[in-house]
Amino acid sequence: MSISVTPGVPGPHLMQAAFIVEDLDAAIDAWIRTTGIGPFFVVPHIALAELDYRGQPSRDLDFSVALAQSGGVQVELIQQHSDGPSAYRDLIAKGQQGFHHFCIYTSDYDATRERYLATGAQSALDGLFGEVRFCYIDTSPTIGCMIELVEEHPLESAFFARVAEAARDWDGVTDPVRLAFPA
Repeated sequence: MSISVTPGVPGPHLMQAAFIVEDLDAAIDAWIRTTGIGPFFVVPHIALAELDYRGQPSRDLDFSVALAQSGGVQVELIQQHSDGPSAYRDLIAKGQQGFHHFCIYTSDYDATRERYLATGAQSALDGLFGEVRFCYIDTSPTIGCMIELVEEHPLESAFFARVAEAARDWDGVTDPVRLAFPA
């Protein structure tokens, strides 16, 4: 598999590294204690407007995420609560933890997705979070992990900027865990 690159044009920017965890609260605590990265913004029990797993409609995915920023890289921790198959369980078995994917935030979602699929990679999951499309391209046979593509959207960009700004100003102690979208 290879993605075509145009000379002189920057390639995809890997903006996020994501890890599957068994216990989101424990993982956040471990990441803060071990790396000093924080604060973490938690999105509990994400409700997706649409979800296809390996080309079939699915409603059997319950997961939560926590996001923090470290310099130019966002760190995402993901806990799957449901037991069914998913792009997460495809690489990390229940009861295990580990690195899962890099994320590319793209202004040309359709073309970027098509470039990956044209290489023979398969989409493990396609979803809609609010108005934002995303997918996990299963690049694990070639690079050992998946690639998530997220469609650029003003609300998502504002949220990502809030996570990055909080990290820049964080004292390492105050409010280490925050709700991403408080009620």
